[in-house]
Order: sequence, then structure tokens, then C-alpha cells
Amino acid sequence: MARYRTKDGASPGSEHLGKTIQRLRKAYKMSLGDLSEQSGVAKSIISQIERNETNPTIGTVWRLTHALDTTVDEVLKSDTAPNFLEHQNKGGIPVLTSEDGLCTLRIIGGLNLVDLFQWYDFDAKPGGVLESEPHNPGSVEHLSVLAGELEVVVDGESKIVREGETLRYRADRNHKITNIGVQPAHATMVVALKVTVAD
Repeated sequence: MARYRTKDGASPGSEHLGKTIQRLRKAYKMSLGDLSEQSGVAKSIISQIERNETNPTIGTVWRLTHALDTTVDEVLKSDTAPNFLEHQNKGGIPVLTSEDGLCTLRIIGGLNLVDLFQWYDFDAKPGGVLESEPHNPGSVEHLSVLAGELEVVVDGESKIVREGETLRYRADRNHKITNIGVQPAHATMVVALKVTVAD
């Protein structure tokens, strides 16, 4: 019977087998005994597999994956993608400024995702105004106020948003954000560009 080679046998992703079996077993809230009963694989063998201390046959791996409602391919594949994708230091974050110079937008969303959504950290001094032209049809803006008080005007209709509140509104129409308070305002803003909005 063919055996699944362990990491010492240079099988790609083999060091992940035991961890994957254990993770799936725990996700299903199964004990070693439960998995043994459902798969027909001895509890001691499963324990050794989870610790990567044995060299199971493909048949053994198949019985375990069948009992865990997955496939052999899924448990054998290795995810080698890095955990941390990008780290921008403070000076590397792009900053936009409103025409009146009183509002700043720091682009904190990934620039490779701007066709899907745009994510900003927004600051406005008292009286600061940020005016925006319509985005793509169906776009929706999500504004969450962390400090201060903002007025949002969309096509002439206005709403006031205060600290701790979130407002979602059509961004495919002319819209304007004004700090109507006496203190600086701070908010996060996400523009979803691929959302369909019912009229």
C-alpha cells in the first residue's frame, strides 16, 4: 500500500497533515475516540498522525478525510502564503487634502483594491468641507464617526452623524461632508464601488 510520506520523505506540505487532521477534528468537536470510531483508524494511530510521528498509508488518510467530510487533496495541500501581506509605515500612507485645506483623507485600504472599495481615515477641522463627485453607479459610502459631529449632504438632502454613529449613503450622487462641530472630527470611510443599490 502506498504511503503518504512525512516531511522527512520530502512530501510537499506533509508537515501540515497532522495539524490539519487535528484542526478539522476539533472543529467538528470530535474526540480521538469519535474519529477512530467513524474512520476505523486506531485512536493511537490518529494521535501519532496528529503529532506527525507516523507515516500513514493513503488508505488511512482517505478514511480519516472521509470521516471529517473533506478530501485527501484538501488535507495534503500546503498553504505557503505569508501571514502578513503588507506593512505601510506612517510616511508611506498616501494623504489627500480637501480644497479648503481643512480635511485630510489617509488612504488606508490597499491600492490594489481600489476598483472594489476605497478605505480612508478622515480628519476634518471645524468648518472643514469635503466635496465629492459621484462615484461608479451603485457605489455606497460607509461613514463611521469616531469623534466630533459631521453633516453629510447627498443631492441636497442632509443627515447629521455624531460620535459612535455610522451612516451609509449613495456615493453615486454628489455628496459633501462638513464638520459642523467646534472640535476636530475623526471618522473612517469605506466606499464600496461594486454594490448594487435599489432605486
